[in-house]
Amino acid sequence: MNSAFSRRPSAIGSDFDAYLAGRRALVEEFLDACVPAEEAAPETISRAVRYSLFAGGKRLRPILVLAAAEAVSGVVEDALPAAAAFEMIHTYSLIHDDLPAMDDDSLRRGKPTSHIVFGDAIAILAGDALQTHGFRVLAEGESPVSAARRLRAITLLADAAGASGMVGGQVADLEAEGRPVSAVSSNTLEFIHRHKTGALIQAASEVGAVVGGGSDDQVAHLARYGESIGLAFQIIDDILDVTGSAETLGKSPGKDEKAGKTTYPQVHGISKAKERASELVTNALEELAPFGDRAEPLSRLAQRILERNS
Repeated sequence: MNSAFSRRPSAIGSDFDAYLAGRRALVEEFLDACVPAEEAAPETISRAVRYSLFAGGKRLRPILVLAAAEAVSGVVEDALPAAAAFEMIHTYSLIHDDLPAMDDDSLRRGKPTSHIVFGDAIAILAGDALQTHGFRVLAEGESPVSAARRLRAITLLADAAGASGMVGGQVADLEAEGRPVSAVSSNTLEFIHRHKTGALIQAASEVGAVVGGGSDDQVAHLARYGESIGLAFQIIDDILDVTGSAETLGKSPGKDEKAGKTTYPQVHGISKAKERASELVTNALEELAPFGDRAEPLSRLAQRILERNS
């Protein structure tokens, strides 16, 4: 194994970009091995799956899984099936989120969205294929993680991705769309963000701790860490939709306002939104105290969320 992949978190020092690049490469390699090749029949769906899965992206969720496993002294390679599952579920959600019946976007990760390239029907099926395959990889991927921990991880991921998590947040978001800002409470806005985006990020930290062999107390700390950074991530996303460009974001800016969505800048203003994101990251860092140097990557990831420009 390349030393850039297997080094311990305390050794990352100031070279955090190299750490992230190494983890992304490890995830990419694993993903490439566990999804069908482009020529696998039926070729159209195989190409569509790979088009979106390998379109780029920060791989935040799988890296969170790996870093959380490291924080509880787990082995990075053992957490790869869980990391891959999270990226597949996340990518499926992006494909469906971009559809004309949802957010209707033509650009994702700097490339035309799946339905623009393959049509609505194949895009829907590509998302379906990624969702189901992600759970299979988590259940059967080659790893010494016990069946009991895998089952717990599958339950956590299903809850985060389904009606009690991401799907529920998407529904609330659609129902609030087009309503006057004054008609959408700050509690509703926070519900949408904690579920549509935050639930999967929280679960990535939690599942990483589970498959890494963490104690119940460690899992709880990392779940709270993930909950805080998940909401912070979406708040910054709202801000960037106002201040960013297509070149930096890799997706269409200003689409929230055009779609009549309620966002943190609209409700609280950009300054207050930034303050809230900073407060959440501070809360997240406090949850990492029991882990010492082993949580350095998680700490740096939380701080990077505040520095995002894409």
